Amino acid sequence: MALRLDGKELAATVERRLTSVVDAHTKTVGRLPGLAVLRVGDDPASAVYVANKEKACARVGIASYGAHLAADTPADQVLSTIKLLNADSRVDGILLQLPLPKGLDERPLLEAIDPEKDADGLHTLNLGRLLKGEPGPRSCTPAGVMALLRSNGIDPAGQRAVVIGRSILVGQPMALMLQAANATVTVAHSRTADLAAHTREAEIVVVAAGRPEMVGAEHVRPGAAVVDVGIHRKPEGGLCGDVVAEEVEPIAAALSPVPGGVGPMTVTMLLVNTVVAWCRRHGINHDLDELIV
Repeated sequence: MALRLDGKELAATVERRLTSVVDAHTKTVGRLPGLAVLRVGDDPASAVYVANKEKACARVGIASYGAHLAADTPADQVLSTIKLLNADSRVDGILLQLPLPKGLDERPLLEAIDPEKDADGLHTLNLGRLLKGEPGPRSCTPAGVMALLRSNGIDPAGQRAVVIGRSILVGQPMALMLQAANATVTVAHSRTADLAAHTREAEIVVVAAGRPEMVGAEHVRPGAAVVDVGIHRKPEGGLCGDVVAEEVEPIAAALSPVPGGVGPMTVTMLLVNTVVAWCRRHGINHDLDELIV
């Protein structure tokens, strides 16, 4: 049976570490770390995600300064809200909740966020920092995957890794983080010919394609570590990932569950980025470096 890459358990452990850092330094700083989640429109999934993030903030001791704008809010008004949050000294992290309503282009809005307050690690400057191996906020989902691998003793160094998916949100930064950890990385995508031929050669497979149950037993070599980033609702009810878990589990050495794998770590890394930004602003040693490499 495959080792369960339990993101829920690891997230709880990291949250305790964050709470200790916040408790130890709040009196000296004079305020709690602050996270602002900016939500535009009424996407039901986004409402759930934002609520989960606010609950996580409360558990750790991060103040929430979120804003909820109507779906028909003009782009210049959203931009003005971001600029206000950039200037707000209580705010250490800003997250623009995606997806945005139709008609709003996310690119200029993401670029308007102060790179030092970019809690999601998606600003062009921070992606460039990742590419160059420089310090800065890291993209939350791939950083969460790396933390899951490390905490379970899976060292990418010298390993062959395949990342399925090439989005800026997950696939591209995931490949860069695995490369930085000295893995040999292949990025596969919708136009990759004979996907299974690539994945069967890999000791680590990260599936972030956004297609339900697209990776099965024929894609996985015995003993591989498989990380499933996808999450989807089944027509008949329940959730599934990008991986056919019941096929892969008997073959893989390690597998992340859906739900309870990557998802909790994505939220936790948002908190990590916020607390680290708070520490940097005030010259605090945080002992969280292995989470943001």
